[in-house]
Amino acid sequence: MKTKWFLAAAVLCALSAQAKQKNVLMILVDDLKPAFGAYGADYVVSPNLDKLAARGMRFDRAYCNQAVCAPSRNNLMVGLRSTTTGLYGLSQGFREVEPDAVTLTQYFMQHGYTSEGVGKIFHIGHGNYGDDASWSLPFHKDKVVDYVLEESTGGQLTREEAFFANQKLGDIKSLPRGAAWEKADVEDEAYADGRIAREGIERLKKYKQSGEPFFLSLGFTKPHLPCNAPSRYWDLYDPNVFRLTERDTPPDGAPAYASKNPKGEIANYFPVPEATGVGKDKELARTLIHAYFASLSYMDAQLGKVIDELDRLGMADDTVIMLWGDHGWHFGDHGTWTKHTNYEQDNRIPLIFVAPGVAKPGSHTDAFAETVDVYPTLVELAGLSAPKVPQGLDGMSLVPVLKDPELTVRNHAYHAFNRGPRIGRAIRTERYRMVEWKPAGAPKSKAEYELYDYKVDKLEKKNIAKSNPEVLSKMKAILAEHPEAKAPGGGK
Repeated sequence: MKTKWFLAAAVLCALSAQAKQKNVLMILVDDLKPAFGAYGADYVVSPNLDKLAARGMRFDRAYCNQAVCAPSRNNLMVGLRSTTTGLYGLSQGFREVEPDAVTLTQYFMQHGYTSEGVGKIFHIGHGNYGDDASWSLPFHKDKVVDYVLEESTGGQLTREEAFFANQKLGDIKSLPRGAAWEKADVEDEAYADGRIAREGIERLKKYKQSGEPFFLSLGFTKPHLPCNAPSRYWDLYDPNVFRLTERDTPPDGAPAYASKNPKGEIANYFPVPEATGVGKDKELARTLIHAYFASLSYMDAQLGKVIDELDRLGMADDTVIMLWGDHGWHFGDHGTWTKHTNYEQDNRIPLIFVAPGVAKPGSHTDAFAETVDVYPTLVELAGLSAPKVPQGLDGMSLVPVLKDPELTVRNHAYHAFNRGPRIGRAIRTERYRMVEWKPAGAPKSKAEYELYDYKVDKLEKKNIAKSNPEVLSKMKAILAEHPEAKAPGGGK
C-alpha cells in the first residue's frame, strides 16, 4: 500500500513540476538597436515593441558580447562569449570548435520540448550553414536580403544576396550591388518578416491543438540592410524628425584601427558611394535613417500579429517571451555605419523579458546584462534544472533581477571585437568603457587602450586612457577577472 501511495505521489509531483514549466517564445531581431518608444525614442512608431515591454521587464543596460551577426547569435545559442570560443567572424560554425555543445534549443529538446525555428536565428550565409541539431524539425529559413522591385537588382544576383545565400562566395566583388532600401506598394508578406510572422502563427496554432510544450524561435530580419518595407511604413515618418549625428569623426586619440572602415558593409549597396561610403552626404544619411525606421516599424507590425495570436489562443500566461537584438547600429557616428566596433552604439542592445508571475509588468532595470545571460535565464524561467552542458556557460541567470529590478548579478558588461589578430576586449561599467587591444596571448606591454567617461562624454569624443592612469588601472583590474581571449579561429 505504501509503495502504491509513493508511486502515486511521485506521479503527482512529476505532473505538478511539468505544469510549472513554461513555454518559450524567443524573438530575435536583426540589427535592432534600443531606439524605439519603450527606450525613449518617442519619434519611432513601435506600438507592438512598446506593448511588449509594458508586459514585462526592459533591460536598460544590456550589451551584446560582439557586435556582428554570426558570433552574437553563437553567443546567445551556445552561451559562450566570442573570446571563449575564438569565433569572431561570419563564416565559421560553432561546432568546428565546440562539436559537443548543447545549444539553448537543444537543452529544451532534451527536456521534452518541441524546439522550432523560423527566420534568422543562427547566421546562415557567408559560408555559415546554421545547425540542424538545434531543431526538432527542419529549420524554416527565409531571406535576409529580399527585394520585390527589379530596379533594386537589375534582375541579377547581387553581392549581399549571394553572401546570404552562400552563392558565388569567391566572386562577390564581381557581382552588382543591390539597393540599400526599397519602398514598394506591396502587402506585408511580400517581404520576409511578413512570411516569418505568418509561419510563427501557424506554429502557435499547432502547439495549441497538440498541447506539446514548445520553444519557438522567431528571427525577424528587419531593420537589417537592405532596409526594405512596404511604402505605408515609410509614410509613418516625416524625414525631418531624424537628427544626424553630432560626431562624424573617430574619437580623438583612439587607435586608427579601432573604428570601422567607412565603406564596409554599407558600401555593398547603391546609392552609397562604393569608394567612400556615406561620408558627408546629409541627404543620403537622412534617407538611410528613414529607411531603417520604416523597416523597424514594418517588423514591429509583424511582431504584433504574433503576440496577438498568442493572446487569442489563450497561451500567454503559460509562455515566457524574450525579445533580443543581436547588436546595435551606427548612424554615422564616428564616421561609421552599421555595426562592427566596440563603441556604445554598436554594443548596447534591447532586451525584454515577459515572464508571467516573475517580472512585474511595465518594469525596467539598470542592472547589467549580457547576451550570454539569456541561456541560463530562459532555462530557469521555464522551470527546468540549471544547465550542465559540455561547453559550460559564460552567462548568469537574470531571474533575480526579474524578481527585483534593484538587484544585479554583475557589476559590468564584457564584450569584444577584433581587428585582424588584435582582440579588443572591452569592459563597460556604469560610468566608463575600457578597451584593451592586443593579439591573443601577447604580453600586456604590447596592449593599446581606449577609455571613455560617459558621465562627461556620451558621444565618445576623446580617448582619455593616457590622461587617467588611476581609472585605467581599476578598469584593467576588472578585465583581469576574465580569461585571456582565444585567437581568431578558436580551438580547444
